[in-house]
Amino acid sequence: MENFGERLKELRLEKGLTQKQLANEIGNTQSAIVYWESNKQEPTISTLKKLCRFFNVSADYLIGLEE
Repeated sequence: MENFGERLKELRLEKGLTQKQLANEIGNTQSAIVYWESNKQEPTISTLKKLCRFFNVSADYLIGLEE
């Protein structure tokens, strides 16, 4: 099963975005994206909601609870 960081990176690359571009889209920093994709930190609930809306996926999908 993929973890959050792997899913996030996969979704970002599918949209052809750099970490900086994604950060700008959701109002965060590039370093936050780096930490999330490397599973060193997790986003807040409000940021998780932004990511789900941006990528049009469920939170369960993004955090790896469903395929």
